[in-house]
Amino acid sequence: MANAGRDHVAIDVETLASNIAYTPNAFSFGPFHHDNEQLKPTKRIKQKYLLGLISRLSKPDPIDPNPTHIILPDSKLVTDFTKAISDVQEEALEYYAGPIGMEADKFIEMLVLDGCFIIELFRKKSYLDLIEKTDPVFTMSCLLQFLYHDLILLENQVPWLVLETLFHLTKTTSIDTKPLVELAIDFFGNIFSTIPTPLVSTTPNHGSKHILDLLSNSLVSNSSVTIERSFPWEVPMPSATRLRDSGIKFEVNNLSQSILDIRFHSKAGVMKIPTLLIQETAETVFRNLISLEQCCPNYEPIVTSYAVLLDNLIDTNRDIQILCKTRAIVNWLNIDDATRFFNRLYIDTYVKVNYYHQLTTEVNKFCGSRWHKYRRVLKRDYFKHPWALISFIAASIGLTLTIIETLFGIIK
Repeated sequence: MANAGRDHVAIDVETLASNIAYTPNAFSFGPFHHDNEQLKPTKRIKQKYLLGLISRLSKPDPIDPNPTHIILPDSKLVTDFTKAISDVQEEALEYYAGPIGMEADKFIEMLVLDGCFIIELFRKKSYLDLIEKTDPVFTMSCLLQFLYHDLILLENQVPWLVLETLFHLTKTTSIDTKPLVELAIDFFGNIFSTIPTPLVSTTPNHGSKHILDLLSNSLVSNSSVTIERSFPWEVPMPSATRLRDSGIKFEVNNLSQSILDIRFHSKAGVMKIPTLLIQETAETVFRNLISLEQCCPNYEPIVTSYAVLLDNLIDTNRDIQILCKTRAIVNWLNIDDATRFFNRLYIDTYVKVNYYHQLTTEVNKFCGSRWHKYRRVLKRDYFKHPWALISFIAASIGLTLTIIETLFGIIK
């Protein structure tokens, strides 16, 4: 038994949650976590992927799973990879803030290994025939889950320039039918919603600096939020419970291609929300997207505004239950954990503008009308069942006749 008189140790739950959302679980990518001893065991998996890639490219027929002759890996391929990344290393360095603490040759070696692993991972997820029976990533579900987490950390990124360079060097017409950006989007699939994320339709290289930036672009570029003017945060959005009590109904916005497109139809009193999927990686991806907007220049705080809006909508478990009932939220977590996720989503975050100003203004104006609230009470208490409606009508008729009789009495 533990000593009951020992000093009490306070556990900072918020700090723990923050560390989990920013620290790799198993895989390091890029220079910042490269020397973490706890992450080095997975380097063997990266090396296995690189060797598998070279062996496949060395085959006369890359799609032949059972060649009849011995295949010797072409060592010149590694030289070609190294030379190509060496040519872009200066540009790649600009993607990292501050010194990386690595020699040039080690930096290039790391980018080749990490980059080849990532693009092979994406390929295998899309082209299942490439997966070997002994592949540790796809035979151990925990490793794949770790990768979904580790690949979206802001401090765990490989420049998209590097990925594109290696992708084109290793591309084969017999296998690669999709561009790299499509492979990446396919890999993360339903990370935001039960509806797959559509492709980004921007510049030829999609304007993405890295994978996390690509996910950010997939949200913002496919939404209509960017066309709205931004305003300072003034009046917050009421909670889902208060909105329902004010007569507002919630529906799923099935026509939107981005979870950011929350709309309010004031005439009908309906708020339409694209389905948001809450799963294990939800907090990690949103915290890192918010950090991307907060820490990097020239990023508009659109996802941050979305996080603030969700935090306003969801205060308690009851709020989540209301939104889950209409499928505006699909929750795969414990309901208490899901509520905490929303309530701590943008802790210690500076929010300077509100990209949902018009939405918030229209909703608060609707809630300020007493008629909508009275209509909600009437519908809830009197129109829910046929007999209640009949009783209400009868009582109204009785009251009206009483008033008329009283008026006649006064006139006489």
